[in-house]
Amino acid sequence: MGLFSFFNKELAIDLGTANTVIIYNDKVVVDEPSIVAIQRDTQKIMAVGKRAMMMHGKTHENIKTIRPLRDGVIADFQAAEYMLRELIRMINFHNSIFPPALKMVICIPSGITEVEERAVKDSAEQAGAKEVRLIHEPMAAAIGIGIDVLEPMGNMIVDIGGGTSEIAVIALGGIVNNKSIRTAGDDFTDEIVEYMRKQHNMYVGERSAEMIKIEVGSALTELDNPPDEYAVHGRDLLTGIPKEIKVNYSEIAYCLDKSISKIETAVLNALEQTPPELAADIYRTGIYLTGGGALLRGLDKRLHAKTKLPIHVAEDPLRAVARGTGIALKNFDKFPFLIK
Repeated sequence: MGLFSFFNKELAIDLGTANTVIIYNDKVVVDEPSIVAIQRDTQKIMAVGKRAMMMHGKTHENIKTIRPLRDGVIADFQAAEYMLRELIRMINFHNSIFPPALKMVICIPSGITEVEERAVKDSAEQAGAKEVRLIHEPMAAAIGIGIDVLEPMGNMIVDIGGGTSEIAVIALGGIVNNKSIRTAGDDFTDEIVEYMRKQHNMYVGERSAEMIKIEVGSALTELDNPPDEYAVHGRDLLTGIPKEIKVNYSEIAYCLDKSISKIETAVLNALEQTPPELAADIYRTGIYLTGGGALLRGLDKRLHAKTKLPIHVAEDPLRAVARGTGIALKNFDKFPFLIK
């Protein structure tokens, strides 16, 4: 048995629309953007992760960059398989002469269909997994931020990722009710691209819009500690000449308002459907924010104004789901019904 366990390697994977995080031996060993660069004529993989992201929007006709996941689910099956295989290769399995037998736990959106679930499992198996289990993202996020999900206490998790926003009420080791909407970080980025085009007659790429979101993204038009203006470079739509424009957080808050309102509505809908006893618990415990979207300035205050409930932003929201998946993997016996 000891010999077999020596060849078995256990991986916890947060297969995200924007980033993929892999945990091995309780350590984050891979944290890369979910993107692949492929040569069109030979179908050869040129780069994965950060290197592929550097090529994104800068390729010639023989190279294409693919983001295999859209809205939290696999959109390009083959590219997802390539990406997973290459990311697993980045892990240094010490003393491994033979390819290890991989046991994986992968987190998935709670609103996923059976077909989409199957696609995740198949991609993992094609990438070399011998055993694949799945866990829902809000449950993984709750475990990752230290909530005891097995207690008879209601907790509400709002996990805003790249492709989906997951809102779930958790108690007794299960999801009591959940709302999964396909409005999240990617929509914020698209709205910034559209705003720059309409408001400033400037065309910016996806990567530039992502940087605007990180540097001056906000959910409120007035902040206590506002960030400095950010210089954006792009192409003038009237002259076709590259130019620079400075944007501030207030105009980005204005442009993101529509998407944030959709998330607020989904949170209110989830609260409406919560059983009264659990609603009483949530009044005391509040709402926990995880995922990259939780880093948006002022989002906690805006949600508090809407719900009048305490809002807690996770300590490391980007990796909360991955950490929870890792804990579930280590405690297979303790959480047998969480992972299917």
